[in-house]
Formats: sequence, C-alpha cells, structure tokens
Amino acid sequence: MTMIPTDLPTAIKRSDFAGDFLWGVSTSAYQIEGAAAVDGRVPSIWDTFSATPGKIRDGSTGAVACDHYHRWEEDLDLAQAMGMNAYRFSIAWTRIFNGVDAEPNAKGLAFYSKLVDGMLARGLQPWCTLYHWDLPQYLEDQGGWANRATIDAYLHYVDVMTKHLGDRIKHWITHNEPWCTAMHGNWDGMHAPGNKSLPLALQVCHNVLVSHGRAVPLIRANVPGAKVGIALSLHPVKAASDSVADKEAVVRHDVLRNRWFLDTLYGRGYPELALQLVGEDAPKVEAGDMEAIAVPCDFLGVNYYFPEEVIDAPEEYPLRTRIVYPQDRQRTDFGWEVSPEGLVELLARVARDYPTGDLYVTENGSSYDDHLDADGAVNDTARRDYLIRHLAAMRDAIAAGGNIKGYFAWSLLDNFEWAEGYLRRFGLTYIDYPTQRRILKQSGQWYSAFVRGAI
Repeated sequence: MTMIPTDLPTAIKRSDFAGDFLWGVSTSAYQIEGAAAVDGRVPSIWDTFSATPGKIRDGSTGAVACDHYHRWEEDLDLAQAMGMNAYRFSIAWTRIFNGVDAEPNAKGLAFYSKLVDGMLARGLQPWCTLYHWDLPQYLEDQGGWANRATIDAYLHYVDVMTKHLGDRIKHWITHNEPWCTAMHGNWDGMHAPGNKSLPLALQVCHNVLVSHGRAVPLIRANVPGAKVGIALSLHPVKAASDSVADKEAVVRHDVLRNRWFLDTLYGRGYPELALQLVGEDAPKVEAGDMEAIAVPCDFLGVNYYFPEEVIDAPEEYPLRTRIVYPQDRQRTDFGWEVSPEGLVELLARVARDYPTGDLYVTENGSSYDDHLDADGAVNDTARRDYLIRHLAAMRDAIAAGGNIKGYFAWSLLDNFEWAEGYLRRFGLTYIDYPTQRRILKQSGQWYSAFVRGAI
C-alpha cells in the first residue's frame, strides 16, 4: 500500500466520532463488476442503454468497468488495508435471474456468497443494496417498473437473495436513489431506459416505492435481526435571490425533489402541493399502496453531493422552477457545487422533520479530473479537502443532535459513471483502465490515515 504522507491536514480526527461509528466506502455492481456476459449474467437496461449510440458521453459501456468480478479480492484487500469497517455494494439482479420464471443462477449466487465471505474475513461489515438501477432488460421489455408485475419480480429476487445471504448480511438497502431510477430514467431520459415522460416517471417512482415497502417485511421475515432502509438522493434547496417569487419556487421545487419521497415514506402521503402541480400526471395508486410504502424502517440512507439553487420559472412544467448555477461557487470538475454546510442543513432538516431512526451518509464524494504524476502518484488535493470538509460538517451535524451512525465515501474505485462513461472519476482509488492497476490516491491515503487515527 502507498505510504501515507505525514503532512496531511488535521482539521478533524477519528476520535471526534463515536467508537462504533461505521466508516466505509460505497460501490455498485454495474459500475465496477464488468464481466457482462460471464457465468450466466444477462443484459440489464444499462447494457442496452450504453450500447445505444449517443447515450454515453464517451461511447463506453460497463462491459469491463473495473473488472471487479475477477478482481474482487484485490478490491476488498484495498478496503481492508485502508482501515474500513464497512463496505456497501449492490447485487446485479441480472446475475441471479435470466427470465421471469427462471430458477436462480447458481453461479451468480456463488459469486455474491464468496464476495460477502470475503468482506467478513477482512472485518468489513456488508451493506447490501438490492437495487442500484440495473433492471433486467427482459423486465423492461414487459413494461419495466411501470408494470406492477415488476414489483412481484423484485420481491421474488429479494426473497431469494435474503434467504441466500441473510445468515451473513444484516444491513439491507432496498433501493438506491429512486429519484434517479424514475426521473433520470423516465422523465429527462439521461439514464436507462431513456424515456421522456413525466406521467411514466411518476408511475415508475410510485411502483418502486411500493416495492420498497413490500420488501421490508419480507427481508425481516427472512433475516432475523435485519436492519432495513432505503438510500435517497436528497438536496437542500435554496433561492437564487431574496425575491418572494424565488422563495416560493424553493417550496415548489422541494416538494417533488425531497418531500415526494420523505413525506410518503414516513406516512404523510404524497404532498398535496406536489399532486396539485403534476395534476393528471400523478401516479395511479392502488389500495394499500400508501400504507405499504410507509412501513417503518430501521434507518435512512442519505446520499448527499450538492445543494440545488432555483429561480421562479413559470414556463417550466410542472414545478415552475429552474435550477441555476451561479459562477461564484466553488465547484468540482463535474460542475457540482462544493457545499459542506449543505450536508449539515440536510441532515438537520431530515432529523427534525421525520422519524428516521438512525441516519447513515450512504454516499458522498466528488469528481475531479485526476491524472497520474510522473512518480506514479495521484495528488487529488481537491478531493482530499472535499472529504475533510464534509467529514467536519458531519461531525458538526452530530454535535447538533443528529443521530448519524456511519459514513460511506463514494467511491472506493473510479468506475463507469453512468451517462458520463469513464470521463468522471469519483474514486479514492485511481483505476488505470488499460491495465486495471489500482493506485490509492492522496484522498484515499488521507481517509485511511483518518480512519486509523493516524492523524
């Protein structure tokens, strides 16, 4: 492992947090595994989408990615060497089933079994995300998440996986970022399957939330002592000016961006203002759906990257808002605002307004245009400083009374970054894609030193 520099900033230290605080990294199957046609894996919507010309900025796919499927031991060794005590990963549904009525794929089950055993052998607590956007294409061909039959297929998949791994995994995340599944996949078309229909997106979102709610008791029945939650992408929303119109725009924007999920998951139903704004585009709700969605969970996963700043835009349906990007903000190379104070605000708001129980920051990270220096190092000082500032913000949120129990940096590895392909690097570890060599970046070295209490 790369030597850790001795001149790293010491603005925060490990002892600022509880002794049992979870320190981890997050990954997802399609972004790192590769091996797209190996051992019975079948195509997902992301295989189809990324193979469609013009959908991925660099024309790439996740067919190889980080080749984690074959290099998982090296990657888990890396997480262990960094001092992590938790590891968040997702299961590729497409490795488990190749059709609606198919039997589970033994080779897919075996892969995740040995992967989890590898985590446990290295002192890494497994955190399993059951769905991270990679719907089997055979289900999309039958209507995807807009078809309620997909809820049943998901529950069958969840049943199989929790029975198979429940003796070793106690922490389960039903879905990662249903906003992205629904809205980026079916409203703006940025993500697979690439549809552009608000009513479709809202129906997809509803069905995903129903599948979450119905999965929670199933997981608990299969896994004694299970801790179950969902990971939401949440954004503080702020007005671009002090005008009344822009302040009212914040309320409208927030009602779909954040409250559509939070209110509904915590038993308040879809916000009335949101339903008024979307009108006839609202999803069809069946008897028992809202009660199912509001099932009590053990924790909430918060994925935080940046705040959103909005103006009043009467011509923009349905929210009558527009996101703006002022030039006087510090930004990552992806253009995302760097705002540690936004994390404090978000965690405080969620804890104040909703009975979430334990909170975990299940994703937080930054993309910069990293490169290898002549000496073979990756000096990503901006990412290191981003990490330091956000951990300090989390410390402040805890000091203010937040019930935050863990932090998972996004991500362990540079990877296939969805519509951006390999143009964006979020990893604490640099991937030299032609050789698949792993090189711990300066940010990863700092995170390791911090978690180990060496700074």
